[in-house]
Amino acid sequence: MWHGSAFPLAWLRQSHQRLCLCRLSRLSPQRTIRLSYAHQTSTRQVSTRAMATASDEQKAPLEERTVAGSFLFKIPNGDDKQAKVALFRRSSKVRTYQHKLAPCSGSVEESDASPLDAALREIREETTLPASSLDLLRVGKPYSFVDESIGRKWNINPFAFRLKDVAEGGKGEEGITLDWEHEGIEWFDPLQVSGSEEFGGVPRLIDSLRRVWPEYDLGSDAGRILTEGLQRLRDDREHGARELAGVAVLTLRDVVRQMLLSHAVDESSWAKVRMAAWHLCQARPAMGAAITTAILKALDAIKAAYVSDMVPANKAEQVIQALEQQLAHRNATTDRICQTFSKFIRDLLPRGENPEYTLSILTLSSSSTMSSCLSHAISTVNIKFDLRILESRPLFEGVTFASRILKDSSQHSNFKVTLYSDASAALAAENTALILLGADRISSAGDVNNKIGSFSMVLSANCAAPDAFVAVLSDTEKIAGPGAMEEHSAEENSHVELSSTWKGAVEGAQVIEDALSRDDPRIAVKNAYFEWVPAEFVDFYLTEEGDWLEQQVQQRSQWIGYEFDQYFNGL
Repeated sequence: MWHGSAFPLAWLRQSHQRLCLCRLSRLSPQRTIRLSYAHQTSTRQVSTRAMATASDEQKAPLEERTVAGSFLFKIPNGDDKQAKVALFRRSSKVRTYQHKLAPCSGSVEESDASPLDAALREIREETTLPASSLDLLRVGKPYSFVDESIGRKWNINPFAFRLKDVAEGGKGEEGITLDWEHEGIEWFDPLQVSGSEEFGGVPRLIDSLRRVWPEYDLGSDAGRILTEGLQRLRDDREHGARELAGVAVLTLRDVVRQMLLSHAVDESSWAKVRMAAWHLCQARPAMGAAITTAILKALDAIKAAYVSDMVPANKAEQVIQALEQQLAHRNATTDRICQTFSKFIRDLLPRGENPEYTLSILTLSSSSTMSSCLSHAISTVNIKFDLRILESRPLFEGVTFASRILKDSSQHSNFKVTLYSDASAALAAENTALILLGADRISSAGDVNNKIGSFSMVLSANCAAPDAFVAVLSDTEKIAGPGAMEEHSAEENSHVELSSTWKGAVEGAQVIEDALSRDDPRIAVKNAYFEWVPAEFVDFYLTEEGDWLEQQVQQRSQWIGYEFDQYFNGL
């Protein structure tokens, strides 16, 4: 069944002038960008005083302190209505707010990699709880305030953690041992925490809490919907960034729909909607680009209703209709990417479509967008396809991906699928014409975050098939806003996903498992899900808006950064 000559790779690359010119055009300042975006840039006006008053001159400069404040929650049986939050009674030995109730908090030091790392360090120091006893629930929106009474400006980074019980491998409440900074710990219904003087909390306690427990402002029903959506985003290890971005928009729609039953469509509720949106953007950092862009577009769609003077009865209808239209528009994106990909394949062919020629494609992992594009190309482009797929450990998504192609294209015989082990990427890459990557995130520089093994596959192909193109199949939602390390966050997962495949099949596996179970410092198992492929190794970004180069990616990134600031700055 499988016959006909494969494309000579050198001929492939040399025969199509458009693709070669496109690749070289990235170096040309005269490159005409086909698609431009009108986006605004914000200007900040800095005003200075010509003369300070005498009283101002006498004031001592404020001491500025950046802290991480962590709220620990017990949530029996996952029921948020039974949730309890721990507040710590500060001792007489601390410098500020003695005997006041507060979250577990401390300064973010220069040695801390991030505020989250500082939060985990402080929890361990002040309670002895290790990170393994905690489940990160929420990353609150940072904020600042000045306490003139002590001459200090506080920059607060709030977090919420769920306390794991012993059955989950945690230490539970019994594992908490307080250090000298606290004289006690008390548990409260989070909705009963008060900012009053009588309650006895530190300044702005309630502002910190409501940033990690939006149920405080949304109400219990809308809060529960948000919590369930956030949990789904955190726990899903099966679907890609596009599907999870859809989950985020659906969650926002359902939260807003519930809010409309008890909240007016006005500026006050608009702030609450944006705070819910903030939490959705933070739920899954490794896939945060797609989620954030989808959420920003959803906020764009409903903003007018919240800030306009429209009759209230019409506002609610407009909000829901706008969100439904946004979801419908997202559903059509994959079809447009499929069309871009099939056109790209046709442009690759040196002599047009010929059923006797074979195009070899190497890829890995499982992507709904990629499977749709390949199935579309198989059914619409009249050539043979040699699909080579790495099995993609530890969850073997490549196997699932191969099965999906076989199922979706069961009516066609012009393709062959070959599965390879991840370790044989170089062998699989031999004589390959196209390396195809999905994307969970694309940085402002054009770097691509994708399934672990992507970079080694590209490097292998760079040696085994140096004439092959590297193309990224992705919708533009995956492009991240401008940033530094925030764009390149990693996601570590349980070592059990790796070690469980060794049990009963690999000699010595039990020795490793026993050492891990007792936290033996001499052994570690790393299970990263994603890695970065630098932009210099990527030739094309195939999107719903056509085949893009780095310039278009950078433009979209700038727009996202502007939109993010517009909606979330000042919350």
